[in-house]
Amino acid sequence: MPLASKTIVNLCPTGMIPTKELSQAVPISPEEIVADVRRCADLGASMAHIHARDTEGLPTHDPDVFARIIAGIRETHPDLVLTVTTSGRTYREFDQRAAALRLSGDVAPDMASLTLGSINFNKTASVSSPEMIMRLAEEMRNRDIKPELEVFDLGMANYAHYLIKKDLLRPPYFFNIILGNIAAAQARLHHLGMIVAELPDESYFCVAGIGDAQLDMNALGVVMGNGARVGLEDTVWYDTARTVPATNEMLVRRVVGIASSLEREVATSDDVRRYLGVR
Repeated sequence: MPLASKTIVNLCPTGMIPTKELSQAVPISPEEIVADVRRCADLGASMAHIHARDTEGLPTHDPDVFARIIAGIRETHPDLVLTVTTSGRTYREFDQRAAALRLSGDVAPDMASLTLGSINFNKTASVSSPEMIMRLAEEMRNRDIKPELEVFDLGMANYAHYLIKKDLLRPPYFFNIILGNIAAAQARLHHLGMIVAELPDESYFCVAGIGDAQLDMNALGVVMGNGARVGLEDTVWYDTARTVPATNEMLVRRVVGIASSLEREVATSDDVRRYLGVR
């Protein structure tokens, strides 16, 4: 398994769930998301995992909203690696989930999320049938969009091998290992170790923790992986006591600080494009 010589900081600024009621810092509008991503890119984020919201603050698959966000970020940070979501947490139809994959030209995404199975969260489910996963993977392959493979449990890592056999994934592979969800792998070293041991050869991975687990899992991602996925999508608090509201900038600074303390240089967007073979 390749070990990037530099630490990848993968920013997830918005997600599907956080609202202004939960955190005033969560960016909702395209303008807020663009501004937040730009600031975090200046601090060391080399990738951004984009979710779009409508005018009511609810998740949307509208490609025009994704296009506004991508265009705004690329106006000042043209090399930042941009990933669009294909989440099944709100939308279940293929055309909805694949809408942002069909953007082209200057607003075409570099990467797109591909969750490798269905998963139950505290109160909702994210449903990804085998047929849906394969159709999304095929769409990404045909459009030269690198999948950002999301793994919440050991079985999802195994499913990546199945997709490789089907020629739906091509190396190098990039995984987000997301730990701490109530119905999946927990934020524990041995859970992470088992998943990493089952990743295919030529894989890079970042580690995320949900809620209170973010700091520990980000640190493990820097120490034993290729980096960390970090941001308000996964937690709106800076501390485990939940006394300090987080911002995306605070969370990115902390990961960069961990890498610096371990004498690990932070990867640039050009570094990430080279590692992953992203156009």
